[in-house]
Amino acid sequence: MNRRNFNKLSAAILAIPFIKYSDQDLNFQEKAFNLKFAPHIGMFKHLAGEDPVEQLKFMADQGFSAFEDNGMPNRSVAQQEAMAQVMQARNIEMGVFVAHKIYWKEPSLASGNKSKREEFLDYIRNSVEVAKRVNAKWMTVVPGHLDLRQDIGYQTAHVIETLKRAADILEPHDLTVVLEPLNFRDHPGLFLTKIPQAYQICKAVNSPSCKILFDIYHQQIHEGNIIPNIDLAWEEIAYFQIGDNPGRKEPTSGEINYKNVFKHIHEKGFTGILGMEHGNSQEGVEGERKVIAAYRSVDI
Repeated sequence: MNRRNFNKLSAAILAIPFIKYSDQDLNFQEKAFNLKFAPHIGMFKHLAGEDPVEQLKFMADQGFSAFEDNGMPNRSVAQQEAMAQVMQARNIEMGVFVAHKIYWKEPSLASGNKSKREEFLDYIRNSVEVAKRVNAKWMTVVPGHLDLRQDIGYQTAHVIETLKRAADILEPHDLTVVLEPLNFRDHPGLFLTKIPQAYQICKAVNSPSCKILFDIYHQQIHEGNIIPNIDLAWEEIAYFQIGDNPGRKEPTSGEINYKNVFKHIHEKGFTGILGMEHGNSQEGVEGERKVIAAYRSVDI
């Protein structure tokens, strides 16, 4: 290139206005979180777009090493496989998905109804195939509504029997259902509400394929006493989920001292997934950045 053309090119480059990009605008790999926090699809849709595959890439860029997707069984096989490829390439671990149809208003597993039991077990069999595609280990189970015409003892026996049959299906595949007690305020009338109740059921099923999903948000509302209940149920807990109260938003938005809770879980040796099953306290791009900053502040 001759001097005259070089000078013209240099002048053209200098005429381009300087644009300052923030750290959030650059797609650099952020430092990985120490804990396996798991966002869900849709949590970062303003920053990453609507495509679940792009959202997974964004999660990895922000340092997350896990994610969860309650609706994974409802996605097409092609989309499940595409998401699995990204998870494998970016070293993202799959968290829970919901294994079955949940009966919010009528008794199902607690009733002992044989058709409801067989329907549930069919969902479990289908979930095995989903889990294989996306390399999942855990699937959420909510036993449904109380049967108000039966004593709680009979209902508990029905649930235990159904879960024993589910465990028989899952054990050969090294998969686990995790029972999630839900709070009375958001989900009134359900059979499973407390950690001690879930603990009793898991002890009775007596299988590595039936454990507890300890949702800290639900239990703060229903019974509190978070850290002592974690200790008492520890040997049956396989998975945690997160949400602050009130509002079910990210940590630091409410009353729960998540820094202390995570420190306790970490010091007990938990290396599993902590599912971010909550909304964002602020809408839009800034709200999504606020979620990431909140998790940075409570990471151990």
